[in-house]
Amino acid sequence: MIQFGTLLPMKRLGKTELMVSPLGFGGIVVMNSRAGQAARIVEEAVEFGINYFDVAPAYGNAEEKLGPALEPFRKDIFLSCKTHLRDAAGARDALGQSLKHLRTDYFDLYQRHGLIDVEKDVKAAFAVGGAMEIVLEAKRAGVIRNIGFSAHTSEASLAAMNEYDFDTVMYPVNFATHLNNNFEADVLAEAKKRDMGIIALKAMAQRKWRDDEANKKWPKCWYEPIDDPHLAKLALSWTLGQGVSLALPPGEEALFRMAMEIYPECRELDEAGMAELREYANNGEAIL
Repeated sequence: MIQFGTLLPMKRLGKTELMVSPLGFGGIVVMNSRAGQAARIVEEAVEFGINYFDVAPAYGNAEEKLGPALEPFRKDIFLSCKTHLRDAAGARDALGQSLKHLRTDYFDLYQRHGLIDVEKDVKAAFAVGGAMEIVLEAKRAGVIRNIGFSAHTSEASLAAMNEYDFDTVMYPVNFATHLNNNFEADVLAEAKKRDMGIIALKAMAQRKWRDDEANKKWPKCWYEPIDDPHLAKLALSWTLGQGVSLALPPGEEALFRMAMEIYPECRELDEAGMAELREYANNGEAIL
């Protein structure tokens, strides 16, 4: 059962000096939600103690659903948005639309979304006429308070950090990818060196969906999530123990609720817990 009314221990979001909840709310949770459903789950999240909310235009109609649900709490929460567009004109339009959909006149954090390729995703955005022109202009105007990026390769992450002194990085921090190939190590090390806030993705990820899994049990997830509470608790505990500012649970409402339920039991893993994760990682497939 979710334990409401208990204040979560806030964590520092890097050099922003802002304090955020150790669990965040991914806006995709409310994508395609029914009337009143988005307002209910947002209210529950706020009551639980969550103050970090993250969304993007790429998540279908999530912005339109999240905006009205967050409106009563806007002054008390940390709102993050993203753009996947790399050109200035597209980024300007996307920023304006996101502000309108989310019923706000500023974002606490605005992120470059889904960096993978150094040339196409990083250098293109920093070129003349690139998206960073609009992001920096909006920050000077106070429309954006902090600037970050989300990424899925170390090459793109490190290249982005070398281009600009970002405030945050959103990156996969998952026990299986760590145990199998130390996937996150160089990005987290550089982020900590720069005192960046670290927002962890895929804490509760299990493996890639197989090609024959057309009718996925969890259609909002682009990977197969961990839906066993015991294993999810171990996986989330591991991620939260890696020096991250917060972790984003999977985008399904049921799994987000499960994360709230298991969070009070998360703690530093003992050898038995690590042994379970090692066995699971060795028997699994690569997520990325």
